[in-house]
Amino acid sequence: MNDKYLKISEVNNYIKSILDEDHFLNKVYLKGEISNFKNHTRGHLYFTLKDDTSRINAVMFLSYASKLTFEPEDGMNVLVEGRISAYPNQGTYQIYIEKMDVDGLGALYIEYEKLKKKLASEGLFNQEYKKKIPKYPEKIGVVTASTGAAVKDIMSTIKRRFPLCEAILFPCLVQGKDAAPDIVKQLKKADEFGVDTIIVGRGGGSIEDLWAFNEEIVARAIFQLKTPVISAVGHEIDWTIADFVADLRAPTPTGAAEMAVPMVIDLNNQIDNYKIRLNKFIKNLINTKFINLRNLKNSYILKSPMSMYEIKMQKLDSLIENLNHSIKNVLNQKDKQYEKIKMSYIMQNPMHLILDKKNKYEILLNTLKLVNPLGILEKGYSLVSIDNKLIKNKREVKVNDLVDIKLYEGKIKAIVKEIE
Repeated sequence: MNDKYLKISEVNNYIKSILDEDHFLNKVYLKGEISNFKNHTRGHLYFTLKDDTSRINAVMFLSYASKLTFEPEDGMNVLVEGRISAYPNQGTYQIYIEKMDVDGLGALYIEYEKLKKKLASEGLFNQEYKKKIPKYPEKIGVVTASTGAAVKDIMSTIKRRFPLCEAILFPCLVQGKDAAPDIVKQLKKADEFGVDTIIVGRGGGSIEDLWAFNEEIVARAIFQLKTPVISAVGHEIDWTIADFVADLRAPTPTGAAEMAVPMVIDLNNQIDNYKIRLNKFIKNLINTKFINLRNLKNSYILKSPMSMYEIKMQKLDSLIENLNHSIKNVLNQKDKQYEKIKMSYIMQNPMHLILDKKNKYEILLNTLKLVNPLGILEKGYSLVSIDNKLIKNKREVKVNDLVDIKLYEGKIKAIVKEIE
């Protein structure tokens, strides 16, 4: 009775076998938007592929996902190639993707972001490499198409704002596959021509129209130029790789011309202001010098120049008088010292001093004789020694010792015979 009931897994596997045998479903091509994207830790990609009204589950295993040249993410429009089959465990069908590409403009955008990241990592966008735009250029090189609104706007704006500056056109292609090499060629030509500033750009358009200014060769050429570069590509909302590399980015071609040259009327106003400030400065300087001159003319010195010398002479007289007075004081002091010495007891009785010194000498001499150990030898005493050591006790010698005897006059040697 229960044989008519099937297991769910049997139904799901049956549906899977039908799908797998359908040749149409074995090779399908779909396009849609990625949502619910998940990158599994094992490298497999799971997401939903949807359009305006429907959706389908999708899976891309690591063996195929490893070949992708971009990073999938939610909201990205893609073109996929794979097969439709069922997943029996959940009873759902899904597409097993073997190949995936970005759809339409999305591919260009990915390429744009990839190059932008690469050049930024190399430092091509760094502010330290930006060259200063000259304030008053004499020649400006314009690298753009020879026809169209962009070149007309740039040329007319430069002529209107600053007629003293010469605008030189370096015509090039700005759209198509040959545009990028042509832009590079004309940039190098303008750089070698010796202009003060280079404006490079074109009018607005789609991302495909502006793509030449997103090419790597154009970016590197701009970076290597010696001449400062102003980029003017498209409209204000359009940003190209060339804008990031250039020394200055203008929102429009007309804006680039306005940044490149000053307004004549502004310069005239600035010159007029300088003239006013200079005249005011000169006038103030003259007034100051006039006041100084008047003060000098009215000064006491100029009215009575001899008074300055009179003061100096009076001061000199005072110094001379002080000097004479000091000299007299010194001479008086020395004279008094001389008189004092001359009247001293020593000068009056010099022999008394000599006799006094002689008496002191004899006293000292006698004292030395008294304390001299050799002086007693004169009285008949002698000094006995062995090996230059004085003998003070009989215990210091023994029989047959050879001793030295020091007399008042001369020395003798003796042998000890008996000790009592």
